[in-house]
This record gives sequence, C-alpha cells and structure tokens, in this order.
Amino acid sequence: MKDAFSIYSPTNRTKLLVAAGILGTAIALVDWWTEPYISLGFLYLFPIMIVGGFLSRGRIVVIALLCAVLDFSNLPKNETLVHLLFSSAGFMGTGLFISELVRNRRIALTYVEELAAEVKLRQDAEDQLRILIESSPAAIVTIDLAGKILLVNEAAQQLLSPEGAPLQGQTINSYLPALQNVIQTEVSRALRTALQCRARRSNGPDFLAGVWFSTYTTISGPRLAAIVVDLSEDLRDREDLSLDHLLKNSRILMGAMAHEIRNLCSAILVVHKNLSRIQELAQNEDFHALGTLIQGLEKISVFERGSSAVQNAAAVELTSTLDEIRVLIDTAYHEAAMEVQWKVQEGLPVVWADRYGLVQVFLNLAKNSQRAMRSTPTKRLYVTASAENKHVVVRFEDTGIGIASPEHLFRPFQRGTGGSSGLGLYVSRAIMRSFGGDLIYEPRSPGCCFALVLPALGAVEEPVNG
Repeated sequence: MKDAFSIYSPTNRTKLLVAAGILGTAIALVDWWTEPYISLGFLYLFPIMIVGGFLSRGRIVVIALLCAVLDFSNLPKNETLVHLLFSSAGFMGTGLFISELVRNRRIALTYVEELAAEVKLRQDAEDQLRILIESSPAAIVTIDLAGKILLVNEAAQQLLSPEGAPLQGQTINSYLPALQNVIQTEVSRALRTALQCRARRSNGPDFLAGVWFSTYTTISGPRLAAIVVDLSEDLRDREDLSLDHLLKNSRILMGAMAHEIRNLCSAILVVHKNLSRIQELAQNEDFHALGTLIQGLEKISVFERGSSAVQNAAAVELTSTLDEIRVLIDTAYHEAAMEVQWKVQEGLPVVWADRYGLVQVFLNLAKNSQRAMRSTPTKRLYVTASAENKHVVVRFEDTGIGIASPEHLFRPFQRGTGGSSGLGLYVSRAIMRSFGGDLIYEPRSPGCCFALVLPALGAVEEPVNG
C-alpha cells in the first residue's frame, strides 16, 4: 500500500515546503501592511501544519517561534509577552501534533505493507504446500482428536478408498486403527516418529502400511499429520529375496562341505586300499562293509554348485556397493568407539559377482575385525579398493590381535575371536569362489588383512542364455 494519495507524500516534500515558505512570507507582509487594523497571526497555522508533516521536531519548534514573533509585532507592549507565550504554544502544538499524526500514519502504512507482504508470502507458501501435497505419490492425511479425517490428498484416496466415498469427514479408525489409538492416547505429547501397522482398504484386502506421522496443536485442538505408504509389495520382495539368498548360500555351504567330505573320503579310500593288501583283512566282512560305507558317503558328498552360482552372478558397480556398506559399517563402528578409514580408487571397473553375497562377505569381515579390536588400544579398520591387473582387490585391514594360527584359516568350525561359530571365513571364501573371486589372507603385524579378489567384468565372459 503506497502513500501516493496523501498530501504528505514524500514526493510532495519540496513543493510543499516551498509553498509553506511563500505562504508564511505572504502572511507576514499582509499582516505588516494591515497594521494596526487587523491581526492575521492565526493564518500562520497553515504553514505550520504544512511543515509539521516533513520537518524534524526541532525545526518545527524554531519555525513556530518565528511565526509567534511575527504575529505580535503590531501588539501593545503590555500584551506582548502573554501573546508570545500563547502563540508559541499554539503554533508548536499544532506543528508537533501534525508531525505525530503524519509519523503514526506512515508507521501504520509501513505495518500494513509488511502485513500484506507476509500475507502474500503465506498464501504463496500455502499454495506451494497444497500443490506439493496434492501431487505427492505418498498418501498424506491429517486427523483431529476424534479421529476425523480433515485433509486428504489424491494418493491417500487411491490407497485407502480408490472406488469408495471421499475420505474427508470419515474416521481414520476404519482404515488405520493404529493412528486412532495414537491421537487418543498420546494427545499430551508431541510425537515425530514412524510405525508399521495393518491398514484396511474400503474395497480390498488388508495391507502392511508404513506410517510417518507427527502430532501438533492448533487453536481447535490436537492434530495428527501422517504420510502412509503400502509396504506389502516391498515385504513380499524382501522375503522372497531373503529366501532365495538363504537357499543359494545354503547350496554354497553344502557344496563347500561336500568338497571337504570328498577330500576326507578320498584319503580314507587310499588308506582302505592299502589295508586291503593285508591278508587277514581281505576276507573280513566288516572291513568290506567299511569300504562300502565309504563309497556311499563319497557318492552322497557329490554336490555340484558351479552352475547355480554362475547364474546368480552379474555385473556389479562396486563403488555404489561400497557406499551402501559404508553406511552400515561406519554406524556400527562409531557406536563401538572405533574408527574406519576408507580409500576407494576412483573409476573402478565393474566387477563380476553376486551383489548380495558380496555384501555378506563385507559385513562378515567388518564384524570379525570389530571383535578382534575389542581389547586393543588402537581400534582402526582400513578399507581400500583398487584395480590390480584384471581384478579389483578390496582389502579389510585392522589393528586387532591378529591371527594366531594362519594355517587353520578357512577351515570349517575353527573357533575364532569372540565365540564365533568358525564358519564365517569358510563360507565367505566359498561365496567368493562361487562367482570366480577369492578371499585371501595377507599377513600383517600388528593386526591382519583379508583381500577380496574380484574379477573385472572384462576379464570374465558372461554366460549366454540359450
């Protein structure tokens, strides 16, 4: 709001001050010319009122005194002092009064302008927020203390009642009972949290919902705002993926154990063959039965895992995988007051691996290092990744207690630090070898280092689907 239509507009300052000066001079001349017939001193109020809207208080007082002096120039001497006092008070009061009026008006106009600007900004923010909510792919609802749905976007309508009545005005208990309980039981607290709960559709089966919500207070009472997403499909995919990798890792473990059993059976058969040369045992039925059992055990241990493992391998972008692992490892190590230093070479080639199995190996090595550093004064893990020849090598080097018997590494059921089962390194190497990689121990003092050797994509031939 502008002050363009006011006589005291700043744009009129120069013109009005000149006019006030001319008017004051004209009054003084006319007053002097009509002396002593008539006094025109009251006319000085007009220039005083004009300058009162533009000049400072000190200048207004000076001009008021000047007008008062000019006003009593034709008065008797015995009335001069009284007239001077009253004229000065009247002129100064008028000028200062006009000054305060104009000042307050300008302050009010400034406040109105600021208020209008704030209202416009708030309206713009509300419009942007409304557009954001209405266009959001996530379902957004707000409810009151009674559980009544106050606001709802299109995504929420499609999620909870795609072909039913509008959600606005209905109770949330019909769709998300958990939110009804929250708003009624936790009304005294400000909450910002998330939950997973069962949700209902108006014309379909129940589903698993992920809800992020917060409570807040308005002049009408407590409110709850929530963002709702359907997690059913993600849950099914996650469970199917977990089952698939559980079965795959079980096959890898079974294959690795079968390999060990075959080695033992081969050694036992050699011993059995040597013992068969002893004549006393040649006709022994128990000895022949033992040979039959060994051959049967060897047949049971035959388990080919190569074909299934190759099918699970694919091109893996190692840098992004390490970024995801870094989030998991750094958090766990920070909570344990340990340090992790990362050094990943830029531009690493794509590797041929099973991404899920690779993540398992990374986490297993990180956990082993964490257990090994519990009692050491320096607790630091170095994770490096670099391209070497036709491979990419990722090393996990720690400052732990080290390996007492390296010759027993990668053997099943070798008890390790912290009461581990003894299968971690064994299975990790089996997983790495299942897609053409390897897990190697590199001696260090102090601590230890494990190197994961991954074939670069150009070094392997992808299987052709026939």
